[in-house]
Amino acid sequence: MEQENRLFNFSVKVQSFRLVKAIRDGLVNMIPVLIIGAFALILKTFPVVAYKNFIETFAGGFIYTLFDFIYNATFGMLSLYMTFSISRSYMKLRDEIDIVHGGAIFTSIMAFLILTGSYSEGFILGNMGPKSMLLAIVSGLGASAMYITFSKLLKSKRQVLTSGADRVFNKMLSTLLPTVIVAVSFAFGNVLIIRIFKMDSFHELYITALNKLFSVGEIGFLKGFFFVLLSSILWFFGVHGSDALEGVMQEYFVPNLAINQALVEAGQPASEILTKQFFDCFVLMGGCGAAICLLFAILLFSKNRARRGLGLGAAFPMAFNINELMVFGLPIIFNPILLIPFLLVPLVCYSISYLALATGIVPMIANEIEWTTPIIMGGYYATGSVAGAILQVFNVGIGIAIYFPFVKMLDKQSARVNQHNYEEFKTFFIENEQNLQNMQIINMNNMYGDFAKELSAELRHDLKKHMNIYYQPQYDYDGMCVGVEALMRWIHPIYGVVYPPIVVKLLTECNMLKDLEMAILDRVLEERDEIYRKFGDGIKVSINVTGTTVVTNEFIGFLEEKNKEYGFANKNICIEVTEKEDLPFSDENLNALRKIVDLGLTLAIDDFSMGQTSITYLRYDLFSIIKIDGGLVQGVTTSSNCKEIIASIAKLANSLHLKVIAEVVQTEEEKEILHNIGVNCYQGYLFSAAKPLK
Repeated sequence: MEQENRLFNFSVKVQSFRLVKAIRDGLVNMIPVLIIGAFALILKTFPVVAYKNFIETFAGGFIYTLFDFIYNATFGMLSLYMTFSISRSYMKLRDEIDIVHGGAIFTSIMAFLILTGSYSEGFILGNMGPKSMLLAIVSGLGASAMYITFSKLLKSKRQVLTSGADRVFNKMLSTLLPTVIVAVSFAFGNVLIIRIFKMDSFHELYITALNKLFSVGEIGFLKGFFFVLLSSILWFFGVHGSDALEGVMQEYFVPNLAINQALVEAGQPASEILTKQFFDCFVLMGGCGAAICLLFAILLFSKNRARRGLGLGAAFPMAFNINELMVFGLPIIFNPILLIPFLLVPLVCYSISYLALATGIVPMIANEIEWTTPIIMGGYYATGSVAGAILQVFNVGIGIAIYFPFVKMLDKQSARVNQHNYEEFKTFFIENEQNLQNMQIINMNNMYGDFAKELSAELRHDLKKHMNIYYQPQYDYDGMCVGVEALMRWIHPIYGVVYPPIVVKLLTECNMLKDLEMAILDRVLEERDEIYRKFGDGIKVSINVTGTTVVTNEFIGFLEEKNKEYGFANKNICIEVTEKEDLPFSDENLNALRKIVDLGLTLAIDDFSMGQTSITYLRYDLFSIIKIDGGLVQGVTTSSNCKEIIASIAKLANSLHLKVIAEVVQTEEEKEILHNIGVNCYQGYLFSAAKPLK
């Protein structure tokens, strides 16, 4: 447990670094591009000969060209998109996105193009894809940081240079100087590399350096082991390991398949273990890190809904060994908790497979197969034996067992982080509750807006499956239960009972509140007999409905259907119209309210105060109950004004023959004061919190 906590703390510390967060957030934002690109690649390279022949020949290769266009526009430009996304995430984390007018983002793209450019051939489209991911990270972070630094240093000088200029010219100059400085700096660095190392670009330099590492020693177990280890390390730090080491693969391992095929044709046994197909089939199952093992571990054991959702979305591409969605979406890269299994599983699979082929348990590989061939099929076709398929399944099982404890640690870490984020969001919401009423939280361009979006997505998923109805009783002065109010409570698996005003706010912004209001009434009617058994016959059961919902034709039609099914004639169902949403008293709306009363329902005014809207409600003989706003009730012990307002409401209600209920009554002192000024029905923690029926 102590070691696990240390790993947790280290992981949280690493992932809290701004640079790491910028990379992770930037990659997550690219998930739509990754999904489209992955499916385009699968459809383009699907490992069935008849299918490939069809798409390459039908209508002159129209279908193949279509998939190829999509692939080139997604994976083919992946590093360029990464540069943009990482730079934008970095600027957002520094709260600089508006200050620099997006100049840093475009400067980062320019820096990326400088680093990937070839000295002899100019810009090469092939350098825009996955092979240049390292350059995308360097450019997205480095150029953005430089831009901000020089932008601030030159701020005072820009003001002198642009005095008297018009607004557009002023804005242009504000981005020109830092952009020039960044461009010259990156170009200067690239030229130095070209001149000193006699390479065409920085990209070529690090690829050549990696390939040089394999120039020593014989081809054998250790060289293959080091190849797997280095490839995984590169992937973990955001470098496309397979592409970076493609030269090594082509020089040392690809020719071995031809050697095996020649030996078999000559009637001799194949001798070479380390072929490209060996790595594709038995080590890189599901892509780098033997990620299909991680996928199965997530789908089988993870309790994190978002992670399981990502796993389901990535499952189909990963069946064909395309795992960018998992690598970038989870993400795996820069994730300390996954470092150990991400490195260990491929090495274990490599060692087991090498031993299996070396001892003859599994035949040598002598058949060429596409790297996108799924497991079981791949092992069988590559070796020409069921033993190859069994070896793949065995490796996957071992990999799942290794990934399992780390997936559980990921769940625990996510729960801790999410709980912390929720508490921060809740504090922010409570402190700004009044100001947020007329704002769209989910459209806020900050961490609270991002969290609200995530919470809204979960709420949409949970609304029908996990809707919990709690009932808070109402008592008269003598202690007799006279009614209950039905309240929705969202019990989140991590956060517990979510602060109800947050739920209402998010439902309103997502246009789901009306559906919830009708669902609550439906549940109340289903449980009505049980409610009476628990709280007493003849009590009123109240349901909150906003003013914008209560007069709609849809809601009236819903009530008419439920009246036929359950019957409202006893008037024991009360619709509390909340005053937070204005209810315009047009003839049409008044007729709608009369229909509700005629159906046998009671209308109440929720959160009643002395505002203009509240008084307007009383002009019409439609409402039977007034519920005094809890804010007024909480002030009766300290504010004479609150006390006088409530006394006036009680007197007015008595003259109009309306029942009055005080909300949020928490102490005996409040109850006695309310009784003395004419309020004799109460709801609040003094009597009972809202509780489920069972």
